[in-house]
Amino acid sequence: MPAMETENSNTSRAEDLKQLANEAFKAHKYSQAIDLYTQAIELNGENAVYWANRAFAHTKLEEYGSAIQDGTKAIEIDPRYSKGYYRRGAAYLAMGKFKDALKDFQQVKKLCPNDPDAAKKLKECEKAVMKLKFEEAISVPESQKRSVADSIDYHTIEVEPQYAGARIEGDVVTLDFVKKMLDDFKNQKNLHKRYAYQIVLQTREMLQALPSLVDIVVPEGKHFTVCGDVHGQFYDLLNIFELNGLPSEENPYLFNGDFVDRGSFSLEVILTLFAFKCMCPSAIHLARGNHESKSMNKIYGFEGEVRSKLSEIFVELFAEVFCCLPLAHVINAKVFVVHGGLFSVDGVKLSDIRAIDRFCEPPEEGLMCELLWSDPQPQPGRGPSKRGVGLSFGADITKRFLQENNLDLVVRSHEVKDEGYEIEHDGKLITVFSAPNYCDQMGNKGAFIRFEAPDMKPNIVTFSAVPHPDVKPMAYANNFLRMFS
Repeated sequence: MPAMETENSNTSRAEDLKQLANEAFKAHKYSQAIDLYTQAIELNGENAVYWANRAFAHTKLEEYGSAIQDGTKAIEIDPRYSKGYYRRGAAYLAMGKFKDALKDFQQVKKLCPNDPDAAKKLKECEKAVMKLKFEEAISVPESQKRSVADSIDYHTIEVEPQYAGARIEGDVVTLDFVKKMLDDFKNQKNLHKRYAYQIVLQTREMLQALPSLVDIVVPEGKHFTVCGDVHGQFYDLLNIFELNGLPSEENPYLFNGDFVDRGSFSLEVILTLFAFKCMCPSAIHLARGNHESKSMNKIYGFEGEVRSKLSEIFVELFAEVFCCLPLAHVINAKVFVVHGGLFSVDGVKLSDIRAIDRFCEPPEEGLMCELLWSDPQPQPGRGPSKRGVGLSFGADITKRFLQENNLDLVVRSHEVKDEGYEIEHDGKLITVFSAPNYCDQMGNKGAFIRFEAPDMKPNIVTFSAVPHPDVKPMAYANNFLRMFS
């Protein structure tokens, strides 16, 4: 076949693949859409539309690093293609890189001066950057900051006689209180701020005393449950307890980070988990996720939700308490549980993790960052992160880490999976994700893992989403980000 005919055939086939990819995207099958856009790019890599479309699909999977790369490529191919800047700007925004996003949206406005949508997004972005500059200008250096927790005495807060919700009698959080609180939350009633303060402050005290790596012992004949991301999906959390029982000394849980953000019942989720911790510290263990941080909470809804349902002081208080959460757990000296994944360097020992000073906002590199952000990859070795933070690591990295630390298995969360879980790296790594139909649109199942001592073989239970009141995900999120979700 002559070269021209081959080229025309490739161009035509690439267009067909793009159409199939667009259909997959509309059906929320974003991984499939990425595969199809990739095939189109392989046949015709000089079409900026394919790169920009693939960037949008990456954004939907929270693969913002890949989205930025694809947006940049679309711009290189056609510097006048506004969608390239638009897609890259949206990815920068999702990572909290407002100044980079602003540059891209200024370019969109320049290329589309009469587009009201472009003007609106630029205005919102300018507001976000102005707010950021203002916050930077008035911020107090870390060394001079006083703990907001130390300034709160919940005993002095009066509970109005007309308050009909759950009450803590004295200083002890009981199961009866927790059950009444869950019932109130189910009916969309708020907890009085006096009791919210009590729960959060008591939890802070407990978490502060823990090491950065917590060892958990499950006695012979007993079981232990690990849950992944919940992301503010309170009604699905209640369903986990329906299926697997409430947390107790006999029925202990580990929730592996990302309790909040995206789902619009994040406050109910975090107060529930903290209340169980207060009721019985050994009934529930909590690990930090990448969303237990100020930068994420500012963008993805938790900060706005707390401000709306409680107050500004609680925004600061939760930020402080999140800095106290442990970074990883080891169960029966066999199972290593962490939110994100493994490291950019070899030879990391459990003692190195234990020694991390975690009482801070997550840094952008180093062991703490990688524990919260990294992802497994199918190929061996290490690669760049699809997210733009942390890294991707292969089966050889997992195997070596387990061998060097005399462990059997890595359990991590951090990634939505169609079945709620995925077993990778020759069975040595399991991802577990406990937010079914994530963001009300992904159609995935949720899962949790039950381990029975002494053999600690993982028994995976999957479940589907349950109905929730008509409050959309991201209802309290940064205005600007909601425009892109």
